[in-house]
Amino acid sequence: MTRLVALACALLALTACGTATGSDAPKSAFPTQDVVSQVARDPAVSALLPEDVRRAGSIRLATAAGGTPPSAFYAEDNRTLLGQDVDIADAVARVLGVRLDRQVASFEAILPALGSGKFAVGTGNFGVTTERLKTIDFVTYVDDGQGFAVRGDSPLGAITDLTQLCGKRIGTGAGTTFEATLERERHRCADSGRGPYEVQVFAETSALYLSLQQGRVDVLMSTINGLRYAVSRQPNLRFLNEFHRLDVGFAFAKGSPLTAAFQAAVNKLIADGTYDRVLGKWGTRSSALDTSRINPPERA
Repeated sequence: MTRLVALACALLALTACGTATGSDAPKSAFPTQDVVSQVARDPAVSALLPEDVRRAGSIRLATAAGGTPPSAFYAEDNRTLLGQDVDIADAVARVLGVRLDRQVASFEAILPALGSGKFAVGTGNFGVTTERLKTIDFVTYVDDGQGFAVRGDSPLGAITDLTQLCGKRIGTGAGTTFEATLERERHRCADSGRGPYEVQVFAETSALYLSLQQGRVDVLMSTINGLRYAVSRQPNLRFLNEFHRLDVGFAFAKGSPLTAAFQAAVNKLIADGTYDRVLGKWGTRSSALDTSRINPPERA
């Protein structure tokens, strides 16, 4: 197995890299327990949906699935969607008594498409920020945020101020809060008389991790939960620290009539224990919310 293939296997956290078939084929490396099918429609919550949505019986949802666990990603067959975002959305749909018309889209394309009406709701581990709240409504379902990771041999310690990254090469995802934060604060290196940091943006999360492993970037800035999961599965990778916590939510066009129903559905799942089972499945109970909110302010 070449170094590139070995790294790709690690990036996808798979044990199934190879060509074994039948009884010799390795089992899925991902959690497979069913935590959703027992969820039933709640008539009181379903009644919060607009009449036309109840009549249609479906909601068009966009999912960003080009990343790695635990949010939303493809299984080994490259067809089956798995992840925390997938399970929570499926459970919400069951509470509402509707079918999800799920379509996969790139992370950076989803929020603009909500405004155009192409999708009614989007998931993609979208953090609630002051800037996004100008054009997007959110219904929160988990607490995640921004963090850093490096190779195991990196001398970097915890990053508490972005000026610690001056002169470094930082890898991050396209269209993310991480990219926005790094671009907004880029001037601080020059202001403090230091050399600038370089931001390298990747559309695919697998390419982001590969770039770090190959030494083309010095540090990654990405989701706390995603980085922690990757560190647990990949060799020579070290989680540095949390940097900024953010509420994460379903995203809607501003003024969407769906937000009250989605909030009530998430809170129903929290109350009946389904929410805890989903987060337990994906190892993210430390990111649990006590209650879902509509458009909370960005965390300080």
